Amino acid sequence: MRPCSKQPAHYPSAAPSVATTWWNPLQRGLLPSTCLLCGADGTGERDLCAGCAADLPRNSAACPRCAAPLPVSVTGLCDSCHASPPNFDRAFVPFRYQPPLDALIKHLKFGGRLAHARLLGDLFAAALAERAGSLPDCIVPVPLHPQRLRERGFNQALELARTTARRFQIPLRATGLRRVRYTLPQTQLDARRRQTNPLGAFALGDPLAGSRVALMDDVITTASTITECARVLRTGGATEIELWAIGRAVVHP
Repeated sequence: MRPCSKQPAHYPSAAPSVATTWWNPLQRGLLPSTCLLCGADGTGERDLCAGCAADLPRNSAACPRCAAPLPVSVTGLCDSCHASPPNFDRAFVPFRYQPPLDALIKHLKFGGRLAHARLLGDLFAAALAERAGSLPDCIVPVPLHPQRLRERGFNQALELARTTARRFQIPLRATGLRRVRYTLPQTQLDARRRQTNPLGAFALGDPLAGSRVALMDDVITTASTITECARVLRTGGATEIELWAIGRAVVHP
């Protein structure tokens, strides 16, 4: 099987979505940017004012393996990654899932406000541009089960990934993983049940053998869902897996 970076550029998963077709350059010119948090004028083409941008909680002190927020005095891996190294290589999550970032994500996922996907995707891409290091061969978003996709109308992980894929010319593999078992939303479960809920829920879609993969989600909480996705990608031959998300929850023991 060929690495995903060798797939043709017209691969169907890169088709434009409602979010990307709505916010085209002409419409952005006719509709000046407005902060999605406070309603003030946005900065440039970004729907976020300078004040609200400064309020976003940066995940500057974090575990390099799983991106779990750490005290500024702590360096290196978190206790969990020391005790049981995960089956992915590292994580890049530029913000913490705290106000006001959490409001943007909730309005996207549960309010269907796709304009938030463009802003969040732009914030992630901008943070990635500031980071040193190589880029992956492709981006694989965490998939939704078909039933949940019908209910929501879109996959927020896929919508977030589109901006970065387009900006850095990274192939986007929307069918790299498939969700084959319907599971309860993680937000409805306690910490113990969250660990087992995603087991067996995913299967490999596209051939990814020999590829360096960025696994994209919106928020990482316990990392159980994305850990199961990474396990499936490993069995499919992915040589390197990096977790990408816009927000990392602060989980207290």
